[in-house]
Amino acid sequence: MADTYVIVHGAWHTGAEMEATATHMRKRGHMVHCPTLAGNRPGDDPATIGLSDAVDSLVDFLDRHDLHDVRLVGHSYGGMVISHIPFRLPGRIRRLVYWNAFVPLDGECLRDLGPPQNRKTFDSAAAASGQSVMLPYAVWRETFINDADDTLARSSYALLKPHPYRTLTDPAVLPQPLATLPIGKSYINARQDIAMPHSLPWHPRLSERLGLFRLVECDGSHELCFTNPELLAIKIEQAGRD
Repeated sequence: MADTYVIVHGAWHTGAEMEATATHMRKRGHMVHCPTLAGNRPGDDPATIGLSDAVDSLVDFLDRHDLHDVRLVGHSYGGMVISHIPFRLPGRIRRLVYWNAFVPLDGECLRDLGPPQNRKTFDSAAAASGQSVMLPYAVWRETFINDADDTLARSSYALLKPHPYRTLTDPAVLPQPLATLPIGKSYINARQDIAMPHSLPWHPRLSERLGLFRLVECDGSHELCFTNPELLAIKIEQAGRD
């Protein structure tokens, strides 16, 4: 059965990096969209863009394309964005799918949910670079894409863009806990993902905030979209089906 998916990228990414996975899903008969959020588009000024702007840009994308019954997938930072959409567009989202993604409570920002030792580093980097932050290559290589060879690690890093820091420090504004939403929710957990240290795990620390949810697991790092996009497509389909 053909379903409609919207895959929302994480920090330092654009929708283009989701296209390899989307291609595999389209071959399986689905309609798949890969928007780029405000703050990650060419020409965006990172100093002026916050989390609400990213959310607004996704709402606008769904409206412009008149999308309904959407399986909305968020990767990493994308989880902060998709968490707002059922409240902004009631009745339009069929299922929320978090792929190693942040699941906020009302008033929390992404920065609150990460390792405490990273906060000062990113604060200083943002202050020195016009309120954008870039992921150091060593961090990318060792913790984000630890299942890749050197060639893929370097070529994929070259695609990353500086990310607007306010999207990571602005609080989520959620009228009610996500666990209380009467829609389907799923969490995809790549077992070798150490972008968040295993002392602060994606699952179950963040996934359990969804209340009743479907867990889909697989092997791989945080960046399955580069290292195994076909496997990721299969797992998104498993997570998204009714």
